[in-house]
Amino acid sequence: MKKVFGFVITIAFAVVIILALQNTSSFPIFGEVNLVDRISGSYFQNAQAELVGSANIVTSVVLGFRAFDTLGEVTVLFVSSLGVALILDVKGKKRMELAFKPNFMLKTGSYILASLILVVSFYMILHGHLSPGGGFPGGAMIASSVLLLYLADDEFRSKVQGFKILESIAGSFIVIIGLIGLVIGTAYFENFLDAGVIGNLLSAGIIPILYVLIGLKVGSEIASVVDQFLTEEEKS
Repeated sequence: MKKVFGFVITIAFAVVIILALQNTSSFPIFGEVNLVDRISGSYFQNAQAELVGSANIVTSVVLGFRAFDTLGEVTVLFVSSLGVALILDVKGKKRMELAFKPNFMLKTGSYILASLILVVSFYMILHGHLSPGGGFPGGAMIASSVLLLYLADDEFRSKVQGFKILESIAGSFIVIIGLIGLVIGTAYFENFLDAGVIGNLLSAGIIPILYVLIGLKVGSEIASVVDQFLTEEEKS
């Protein structure tokens, strides 16, 4: 019954999102090239004036012009993770039995490789306003390191549960930062911090902070999905 309820809730969320997009006049009609060109042209024309310290124009669009849309993208990922949790979550679950038993060399090598992956992922997240990268690819890399450790270490599964708390904290701070911009400034997610000098690591105002939170949230949610798919109901 719980799985059926989770499936129905997931489908309901999907229908609501699709209907909301179709009934929004500002959402471009599929294939309407002129409207798309007008929107993209506006971004490029105003990017220099509104880069808010970001040297990466893609970042300027994602977390400057369309920060509220980015919150929607994070919400879609949250709904997907919630659907998987509601459908697959069962009482008395355990880690799936693998065809091999991780030995000492595999565990040690996996932790070394996972550390390297995490270093690169945080580099991408922290430099998202300066170069290609950001919270979404960085978060996916965090989840890949979690998957590696999940498969290589039998005891790592218990630590995955902490990602659910991390996901909630990161998501809450994203919303709070948006509300602060609304209270201090004039719009939700308005950049209320000093933009600094373009090209410096400590620049672009709230954008690096948002990228860190988005990276942690995306990584935590994908890690939770991995945890759900790699567990099974414990036989009584």
